[in-house]
Amino acid sequence: MSIELGKDSIDIGIVVKDAETALKFYRDTLGFEHVADTPVAGGTMHRLLCGTTLVKIVKHDVVSENADHTGGPGGATGIRYWTITVPDLEAITDKCRSAGYTVAVEPRDVRPGVRISMVEDPDGNWVEFLENNA
Repeated sequence: MSIELGKDSIDIGIVVKDAETALKFYRDTLGFEHVADTPVAGGTMHRLLCGTTLVKIVKHDVVSENADHTGGPGGATGIRYWTITVPDLEAITDKCRSAGYTVAVEPRDVRPGVRISMVEDPDGNWVEFLENNA
């Protein structure tokens, strides 16, 4: 049995240490559309759109000392990365590198017609970019 969906994508919440550095990455470098800032209990949620996915950048007034493990797919269990399909893998990877972000996985083929790269956001979360020409 599957659940009934209200839209064709999921939303993602990313709790950050510094909202401005996260916004510089997601809004300014990746070009996500900023739609609103919303007060939440103990902080602020910056709402950005990536296609129909709502990316919620959450900054709490008091930052927890507990940090998620960084390190991409092999760093720990749990959600380690998320994927954005792009038309030009080299361009977005170069844009992130030029803006000073760590390219954790250089562009590479993963199967015929499919290429990926992975970039770390300012909090060490990994974003996978995928180009599908299969």
